[in-house]
Amino acid sequence: MANGGDLRSTAAGSSIEQESPVVLPPPPREIPTANIPPARSTAPNTVNLTEENQSLVNSLRYYTTLTHQERETFMQSLFNLMTSNEEDGAAQFGEVVSRSDLPRMALLLTSDLDRFLEMARTKNGSKRIQELLGITDDLDTYFFNAITRRFFRFMTDYEASRVGTQGMHVFSQEKKKTMYEHVLRHAIPLACDPSGFAVLKEIIDSLGNPFYRGRLLDIVAQNALYLSYNAHGNYVVQHVLRLNDLRCTHNVAVSLRGRCFGLSFTKFGSFVVQKLLDTEEEAVMVVRELVRCDEESLVRLARSDYGNYVAVKALRVMEERNRIDLFWDLANKLRPYVHLLRGRRIGAILSSLN
Repeated sequence: MANGGDLRSTAAGSSIEQESPVVLPPPPREIPTANIPPARSTAPNTVNLTEENQSLVNSLRYYTTLTHQERETFMQSLFNLMTSNEEDGAAQFGEVVSRSDLPRMALLLTSDLDRFLEMARTKNGSKRIQELLGITDDLDTYFFNAITRRFFRFMTDYEASRVGTQGMHVFSQEKKKTMYEHVLRHAIPLACDPSGFAVLKEIIDSLGNPFYRGRLLDIVAQNALYLSYNAHGNYVVQHVLRLNDLRCTHNVAVSLRGRCFGLSFTKFGSFVVQKLLDTEEEAVMVVRELVRCDEESLVRLARSDYGNYVAVKALRVMEERNRIDLFWDLANKLRPYVHLLRGRRIGAILSSLN
């Protein structure tokens, strides 16, 4: 053709573009199959129940037909399930729960209150009971009744108390109020218990109902003198003073008015008096009470094992808050007897004054 050689005629007389030479693709690279990880299974995770737990699930369905001996075996298996320390204990518990009639399970868990309490006192038992709380109100009724019937014993054990406090968070309002009433009724015994005092402090911090929280603070404040002499109760009084609740702080001060001098001679009482000195509102009350003491009593306080800390703190706080009048009132009553206070920090402070 006249226009060059890039078109050629076909037998039909039409023209087409000249075809490019065909380039064959390289042969596929061989990949060693030994290094390819197996495909990830998409099947759901399954838990194979132990023989004991499978029997537990079966027995739960037909519990009313079991013999006395079979029921005892069942209850022991239920206890084992709730408290197991085995590696897959939590998974076994979850699988049994998913296959069980929960109201019947809750009924049987709480049918023996002492065994239920023993279960709640273990770390795993406490945790697994808590997982069953708050699912339905009907289910909660079984646990609520068990906790309130053994309330003080629940709330004076570290692990078991976790069950009680969780109930106060997830139960219905009606059940919560009943539990709050139990807290108010047992507040002072709890405050004086070696474990209960810490639980009571936690309840004070977490109690979301302002009406019941106010009543609880009032009970602590009204009994502040008694609690201040107690090895555990004093920590509850100190705790409420740290809340910076003006009404509660004032009520504690009213309960301790005229008693701070005597409290200062005791280990636990001196802790409370020093904490009262930390408050903005009531420190002056404490120092004025000390200043009203006769000199012999004041020197005796400053020489005592615990009272000397109170005297030192009283001077320091009055100086920091620029209450120079009370600072010198207290210092001047002690300065003539500084020779009796040598070897103590109060003596060094008084000797440094001009």
